[in-house]
Amino acid sequence: MNSTLVFFVGFVVSLVGVVPPGLLNMSAAKISLKEGYSRGLMFSVGVCIIVALQAYIALIFARYLSNHPSSIETLKRVALVIFVLITIYYLFIAKRRLKPDLDTTVRSKKSRFFLGLFMSSINMFPIPYQAYMGISLASFNILTFSQATITTYVLGAFSGTFAMLYMYMVFFEKVKTKNFTSQKNMNYLIGSITGIISIITFISILKNVLQ
Repeated sequence: MNSTLVFFVGFVVSLVGVVPPGLLNMSAAKISLKEGYSRGLMFSVGVCIIVALQAYIALIFARYLSNHPSSIETLKRVALVIFVLITIYYLFIAKRRLKPDLDTTVRSKKSRFFLGLFMSSINMFPIPYQAYMGISLASFNILTFSQATITTYVLGAFSGTFAMLYMYMVFFEKVKTKNFTSQKNMNYLIGSITGIISIITFISILKNVLQ
């Protein structure tokens, strides 16, 4: 298995997982705006360490599931329904506005690094997300579950998460003096990403049914 490819896959999967506006990326943006890049970066590093740990746990779980094909197919079908619903929501339903001055209730003056560790540790979404993506990638022979491959993927997951948090910080720094009229473009982006994942999942399920 090509280490560069595995790293890139882990990078992209994790980057996509942090694209939707949420507590972690919006907190990183707000800390950066109010307290400077250095604190925003320290917060992001704390977040990424936990995400990397969660990705490792997820792939170990995925390796276990790979020995139970019936469980994998059930997981894929459930995930397909979830991704389709998310796609429909963001493409056709979501109409909320995106404001750069979101109140994320981040008020602690203590180390932003440890705040990042804490906030990321209470966000459990990366584990099922990474487990599902790991199983899907393995089904296409893109990923194996050897220790070396898992370690490389986890490094990619760390880097991809950090890259997206950094992009949020840079983006909100550039638009802090501008007013957002709608969240339409962000909704379309998120809906398109989940739509692509839905299609990949459907192809994977269909592939197994036809075999």
